[in-house]
Amino acid sequence: MRIATVVGARPQFVKAAPMSVELSRCGIKEIGIHTGQHFDENMSGVFYRELGIPKPEHMLNINGGSHGEMTGRMLTAIESVLLESRPDAMLVYGDTNSTLAGALAAVKLHIPVIHVEAGLRSFNRSMPEEINRVLTDHMSALLFCPTTASVSNLADEGITNGVHNVGDIMYDATLKMTPIALRSSRVLDRLNLAPKSFCLATIHRAENTDSPKALRAATDYLKEIAAGLHVVLPLHPRTRSAVEKVGISLDATNISVVEPLSYFDMQVLLSVASLVVTDSGGAQKEAYFHRVPCVTMRSETEWVETIESGWNRLWIGPDYHERRDIDEYGVGQTAKLITQIIQKTFQ
Repeated sequence: MRIATVVGARPQFVKAAPMSVELSRCGIKEIGIHTGQHFDENMSGVFYRELGIPKPEHMLNINGGSHGEMTGRMLTAIESVLLESRPDAMLVYGDTNSTLAGALAAVKLHIPVIHVEAGLRSFNRSMPEEINRVLTDHMSALLFCPTTASVSNLADEGITNGVHNVGDIMYDATLKMTPIALRSSRVLDRLNLAPKSFCLATIHRAENTDSPKALRAATDYLKEIAAGLHVVLPLHPRTRSAVEKVGISLDATNISVVEPLSYFDMQVLLSVASLVVTDSGGAQKEAYFHRVPCVTMRSETEWVETIESGWNRLWIGPDYHERRDIDEYGVGQTAKLITQIIQKTFQ
C-alpha cells in the first residue's frame, strides 16, 4: 500500500512523526509531501532531525501570499505529485491551508482522503482553520477523531461513515519525545530560566496577527502578565512582521522575545512553565499533557474538554474550573489504532 502524506506547518510534523513510524513498521510506503507553509529552519527543518522521521520526498517550497493564493499554488503542486505517484490514499492532518489543498487535490483525482484530527469545531467561520477543517471533513473517506465531542460534531453535520474515535495523535508524540527532550535540550540554560519561574507565550493565529486592535490587545495582555511573572515569547515570523508593521514595542523588561524554538526546546519549556498563554490549538493540549495551566487568547476553542477540565480558560471569560483529568486523549497508541484501521479499510 502507498499513502501520500501532506504536511506544511509545525503541528503537523509532530502529528506525522508517530504515524510515519507506525506506517513504516506495517510495511506501508509513505510518499511525503512538504508544502513549505512553515519555512523557517526551527519551524520545520529541525523537526526531521529531532523527531527521527525521514524528510519528505517532495519539497514544494510554497509559502507567503493570501490564503487563497497559497492554497491554490499548493493544490496545483500537490496534484502534480499525485498524478506522478498515484497513491492508494491521501493522509492529511489538522486544519491548515496545506490540509485543505492536500484533501482537495486528492478527492479531485478520486483518491480517498484520510483526515487525522477530524471533527474539531470552534464554530467560528471567520477563522481560516475552521473553514479548512470543515471542508476537509466533508471530503474525507476516513475520519479519525480525537474526542467524543468531535465525533458528535461530525454526526451533527451528517457525517457518520468512516468515523473513528482514536484519541489524540499529539499525545503519542508527547509521551515519546518529552523524555528525550529533557535529556537533550539545553534551552533552560541558554535562556537562563529556572523551572516554574516563567510564563511561556505564543501568538500566531490570523485573528490576533491580522488585526492591529487584536494584536495590541494580545501584547498588552502579555505585558500585564509580565508585571508579575517573567514571559518567554518565541516569536512566530508572521507575528514579528505584524508587530513591526503596527509599531508595537515588546521591550518590556520582563518579556524575553526569542526566535522560534525547536520542538524539543518547546517541550522542555512547556513541561516546566508555571503558565502557558497561547492562541495555538496544539499548545493548549500540550500544556494539559504536562499539567500546566493555560490561558487561550481566543474567544473560543475547539478543544472544549481542556476548558471543562479546568486546565485551560479563555482570556476573556470565566476563571478556571476545578481541575480534573481528561479521559479523551487515549493512552499513546493512537498511531497504532489509525494504522490498523487503514489496513483493514484499504487492504
